[in-house]
Amino acid sequence: MIQYPLKFNVKVNSSAGIQSVWNAQVPGQDQLKVAIPPEFEGPGGGYSPEDFFVLATANCFVATFKVMAEKSKITFDTIELDGVSTVDRDEAGRPWIKALALSVTVKGAADRERMDRILQKASQSCIILHSVKSEITFQFTIQ
Repeated sequence: MIQYPLKFNVKVNSSAGIQSVWNAQVPGQDQLKVAIPPEFEGPGGGYSPEDFFVLATANCFVATFKVMAEKSKITFDTIELDGVSTVDRDEAGRPWIKALALSVTVKGAADRERMDRILQKASQSCIILHSVKSEITFQFTIQ
């Protein structure tokens, strides 16, 4: 059984200036290059915080789905997910990620009806998705 609370650590190291690329790392893992995207007048050339947001939500969904499918003993060949975030301004004029659209395709599902239930349940159970205030929409395709 999982014992809560859990903690996850990261390290970030950057020099000054919006044109510099910096490193982010999870201890024991490879460093990731991070940069301010051109959309925000940065150089690009690395993952942006906005990329990490969409990647975190997408990978949390996939991980949650895989755990639920395995525990439910339902088989599939592959899961593919395309995610798109929309950055806009809130009522106070502050930029935020207003919407997140996740398009999920499961191929080789042994039982389409059960697979749909697992997808729906995973969409409600993912830790990261459950923690964001953005509008989240899903499109599920089972092949």
